[in-house]
Amino acid sequence: MSPPELLVLGDSLAFHGPERAEPADHPRIWPQVAATALGGRVELVAGIGWTARHAWHALTHDPRVWATMPRIDALVLGVGGMDALPSPLPTALRELIPVVRPAAVRGHVRDAYLRAQPWLSRAFASLPGGGPVALPPRLTISYLERCRAAVTTLRPGIPVVAMLPSVHRAAVYGGVHAGRTAAEGATRAWAGAHGVRVLDAPTLVAAHVLGGHGNPDGMHWGWEAHRRVGETLADLLRGEWERCEGARPGTAHGVGSQPVVGAPRR
Repeated sequence: MSPPELLVLGDSLAFHGPERAEPADHPRIWPQVAATALGGRVELVAGIGWTARHAWHALTHDPRVWATMPRIDALVLGVGGMDALPSPLPTALRELIPVVRPAAVRGHVRDAYLRAQPWLSRAFASLPGGGPVALPPRLTISYLERCRAAVTTLRPGIPVVAMLPSVHRAAVYGGVHAGRTAAEGATRAWAGAHGVRVLDAPTLVAAHVLGGHGNPDGMHWGWEAHRRVGETLADLLRGEWERCEGARPGTAHGVGSQPVVGAPRR
């Protein structure tokens, strides 16, 4: 029986610890915690600020992903949380800031935006729906579904797991997270319609993050949160494989509708 292999498409929550961003093979980040608990390995493809759109782009443009496709036993969509964050400047314009020239002008533009973002986030939060977000829920779901459909076409029957948007207390966003509820509702509805497993990250990490026990930036997690998320993901996948009549990783698995997994381990 070959060790299971996971493909994780993630944002910075997948590799950023209590002090800094860590290498993809760091043993304490949640994808590696899950893989270790399952006795397998993980291919982590992730980036800072990645939304579901970035995950789809990676899936269709990154040859590392293509190389893993014949071997993977589960797909984990660890994106969608950044989509729900306030984005006072349209995302397309904000993502152009790194290419502004010359460098001195770029620095001024970046600094001005970072100073304005908390204030604008709070101001826009009073608008219907809480103001603009990095990616509206309908687009998040559209890209998540593209990822799911593409991978399961090549690897039919493997479990697919989606992560609910996490919580934050980040000053850079003015403490605003008005878009999270709508994003979570859309993710749950999509997951239920397509037999996708749901990992309830906010339940697992809320006390940790909101209590100030994570990264000082108020967004990324400490090691305890990574451990909870990784171990819960491992339990979810182990249970899914066992539920499919003991099918081992590497064989086809049926994916049905199951309750949300997310209660912290005790």
